[in-house]
Amino acid sequence: MRALAIDPELIRIGNASGFYGDRMSAVREMLEGGQLDVLTGDYLAELTMLILGRDRMKDANLGYAKTFLRQMEDCLGLAVDKGVQVVVNAGGLNPAGLTDKLRELAEKLGVTARFAHVEGDDLSARAKDLGLGEPLTANAYLGAWGIVECLNSGADVVVTGRVTDASLIVGPAAAHFGWRRNDHDQLAGAVAAGHVIECGTQATGGNFSFFTEIADLGRPGFPIAEIRRDGSSVITKHPGTGGAVTVDTVTAQLMYEITGARYAGPDVTTRIDTIELSQDGPDRVLIGAVRGEAPPRQLKVSLNTLGGFRNEMSFVLTGLDIEAKAALAQEQLESWLAVRPAELSWTLARLDRPDAETEEQASAILRCVVRDPDPKKVGRAFSSVAVELALASYPGCTFTTMPGNGAPYGVFTAGYVDAQQVPHIAVLPNHTRVDVAPATDTLELAEVAPPSLPEPLPPSETVRVPLGTIAATRSGDKGGNANIGVWVRTEEHWRWLAHALTIEEVRRMLPETAELPITRHVLPRLRAVNFVIEGILGQGVAYNARFDPQAKGLGEWLRSRHIDIPTALIA
Repeated sequence: MRALAIDPELIRIGNASGFYGDRMSAVREMLEGGQLDVLTGDYLAELTMLILGRDRMKDANLGYAKTFLRQMEDCLGLAVDKGVQVVVNAGGLNPAGLTDKLRELAEKLGVTARFAHVEGDDLSARAKDLGLGEPLTANAYLGAWGIVECLNSGADVVVTGRVTDASLIVGPAAAHFGWRRNDHDQLAGAVAAGHVIECGTQATGGNFSFFTEIADLGRPGFPIAEIRRDGSSVITKHPGTGGAVTVDTVTAQLMYEITGARYAGPDVTTRIDTIELSQDGPDRVLIGAVRGEAPPRQLKVSLNTLGGFRNEMSFVLTGLDIEAKAALAQEQLESWLAVRPAELSWTLARLDRPDAETEEQASAILRCVVRDPDPKKVGRAFSSVAVELALASYPGCTFTTMPGNGAPYGVFTAGYVDAQQVPHIAVLPNHTRVDVAPATDTLELAEVAPPSLPEPLPPSETVRVPLGTIAATRSGDKGGNANIGVWVRTEEHWRWLAHALTIEEVRRMLPETAELPITRHVLPRLRAVNFVIEGILGQGVAYNARFDPQAKGLGEWLRSRHIDIPTALIA
């Protein structure tokens, strides 16, 4: 059996992809930049599964991330020469197909390599029987133990379908250290490390609120997790690469796409509220004290359905009387349509300013989005009618979009099935198929009792300034919901934030959330509060209900909003 790492007490796992479409050169950069034991890549997201599902509709042999195949054409020999094992979820809906392509590639390149894959997550053929409806794609989130089997068999490259993002990191660590299924604290520590590095450069300064503090953000390096036998880890990056690894950049990624204190997965439930971070030198952050619990009995299932067809037209409104111009365009278009689509929505973005020095600064954007099961109702029957307003509507009428046909859109939902009903199969390099049993030690997921809040600051003089004056945020999507994690750097700031940033205050600061359900989770060890806003993204990113469909900028909007902050904290 091949050893995963030279050091029996430590394994260095680097990540070279945070999404399908990430930096193509990252695999080579990571292999050439310094010592690694394992290189991972995360290629899957809720939207990606829909994209791959549509690929598979066109060609049953597709359904995987084609860019990974190109990266391996460039770097497979390099990885083998350096003794770096590769673990990726690029298999998407067809891990077996991608693995076959990799074998063909290795033969063409003259590279001797062993390939294995993990399958069983694809429940599409059984979805209806499992009570999941009839979606285009239905994929259960598998855990790390199929990856462990593949690595223990000596595979150089392991391809998976839909596993949890952190499993790509947990698997190599568990294989290297020989962890058992009930080593919950160690597994939870690896999940924390995996959650930090799975989105690539978001851990090294990308999408970071205090980005102006980073000296070199021109080309951030990809992150590395040095995981230890006890489950603790150090997050770092290759020397000489851009970006930075600090307590704040790591906190930012820990807050990404979470809910509360418990972060559930198929192998372990990680207690986010136990994580402790500390700077361990330049570009080195120690993650310690992570506690884990048994996982829930059920697995989450990613469900993507083709919801219908979508189209949009955007009007430019310039100068005076913006509201009246928008009202006229809306009234005209809706009355001119021969057949009204099932959904028709309008958004007016007031980007204009008085007495503007440029025409663009004097203009607002009026956006009309239509959806319908019938592509004809949202095609030229809609967009051509919008263009017919050009000479018959408000003064200065023009568009930023051209008339065209509608495009299909997807709807994401999450389902849950008993883990016993989901096959988890490791297909080893010699084609032996190994069934991986689900966890037998499980624990029903429940909310953690609210922690004690710090002593509030005494009343003092305040000043109304942007929240981002002292606070950082990270936001993201989970289906139709979004989370905003907010954290501060000092105990005095935390004593203020924990009491000031309530659900009611968030509703005031973000009026779009006024009627939506919001939950708040307090994480004192990270000096953070996390808000989950339900329904703000409609039916998921592919539904495209907002101009920011993945809520990437939602946290930055919150930071820009004004709130009363004690003057002493700002000074």
